[in-house]
Amino acid sequence: MQNTKIYALGLMSGTSLDGVDIVYVSFKNDTEFEIIHADTIPYADALKYNLQNAFNQTESEIKKLDIEYGEYLGNLVNTFINKNNIETIDFVASHGHTIFHKPEEGFTLQIGDGKTIAKITNQKVVCDFRSQDVALGGQGAPLVPIGDQLLFSEYDYCLNLGGFVNISFDDNGIRKAFDICPINIVMNHYTRMIGLEYDDAGKIAATGTINTKLLNELNQLPFYKDTNPKSLGYEFVVSTIFPMIDNYDLELKDILRTFVEHVVIQISEKITTKGKLIITGGGAFNTFLINRLAAISDSEIIIPSNLIIDFKEALIFAFLGLLRVENQVNCLQSVTGAKKDHSSGVIYCPN
Repeated sequence: MQNTKIYALGLMSGTSLDGVDIVYVSFKNDTEFEIIHADTIPYADALKYNLQNAFNQTESEIKKLDIEYGEYLGNLVNTFINKNNIETIDFVASHGHTIFHKPEEGFTLQIGDGKTIAKITNQKVVCDFRSQDVALGGQGAPLVPIGDQLLFSEYDYCLNLGGFVNISFDDNGIRKAFDICPINIVMNHYTRMIGLEYDDAGKIAATGTINTKLLNELNQLPFYKDTNPKSLGYEFVVSTIFPMIDNYDLELKDILRTFVEHVVIQISEKITTKGKLIITGGGAFNTFLINRLAAISDSEIIIPSNLIIDFKEALIFAFLGLLRVENQVNCLQSVTGAKKDHSSGVIYCPN
């Protein structure tokens, strides 16, 4: 990899719909990075609604939203550049926003048209990181593990608590990673019913009571018995998790308490050896959940700086963009189940 510094913008929109994370980062050599500027831009209610419900729209409506969302991201990038007086950018790497993810059926879709972003920003854009992997027989997810391996190698386990829980670790020199279970995408769904975006520090969950019957039913879902690699999408939550929970007609505090226990049980079952565990993503701020995990896990839990907690995924997508621009492997067969390691992502240059 290069010896001179490369400057990039990384964009990440997760399934929890908190907003767009954007970072301006420099890279040098294989493992050196610096987050120079970072911000999260919350979605307006109308855009959040459109993104959340896009999988119910027609093909033509989704294509229109793809362009509109690309325009939104392009303008967001320009605002961020101007706000921070950024002068040097080698490329923009955009994860986009996932609308469909059904690798078992051979397709995945992240909207946010890269050509539109490139035109609006007048920057090289790398996007659509998942489609090639799915075409090669892979899950198209998770993609973060190669960044975990190269940028966060001092940790035995990298755990991200976003819309879904995903984990990454080395197993006898081979990188393994997979989605464990839903988390914020479920809990935030229920807190929004009372006008809260999330359960702050897990305070509501801490007052609840575990419903043992629901907990057992959740823990017995067939997905948890599947062998790796595997990944989850919003469709699974809508079709399976929400109906299961709603069938019990529980108070909010009991839903959250039961689901927190479900999450920590699933995580603890996947961490089979002692080691250093770094936790990132919004769930790292759920103190009650972290304390429950610490109570049943033997690992040394490390909560990094807020900058890493909030922006690690955006940082790594910038890193994936760097690897793609340099035609280096950024997608691991051992993680996604694709036919081979490969360099994934589509590059658009400004007109």
